Amino acid sequence: MSRITATGDDRLAARLARFADAPDGAFVWTSDPDGLLWLGRLEGEWYYDARPGAAEVDLIHVRPCRWLVAPVAEHRVPAGVRATFARGGKNWQRIRSAAVFEASTRLWEDGSEQER
Repeated sequence: MSRITATGDDRLAARLARFADAPDGAFVWTSDPDGLLWLGRLEGEWYYDARPGAAEVDLIHVRPCRWLVAPVAEHRVPAGVRATFARGGKNWQRIRSAAVFEASTRLWEDGSEQER
């Protein structure tokens, strides 16, 4: 992470630190190219992926995740998650809503019987 700090981009360094410091087991949401939303959980430490393919898709800062086997049906995605993606954010963002955490927990537990 010193490479980021050395660039002087304090906002990027702070965002990366939040990403690296998030606890294992934290819920994460992502969207795929079709706009479908996926629920996962962090499962390992941050690392820098220096492979050329990672840079090509702008995924050089990585945390292992475990994902549900299918995207979450749109009507089941918590409103706070939909609102966050609707704002167009493309980076690591924390959603502080207790309702989102509770809904994500239920969705995870519902999907836990499926193979991941």
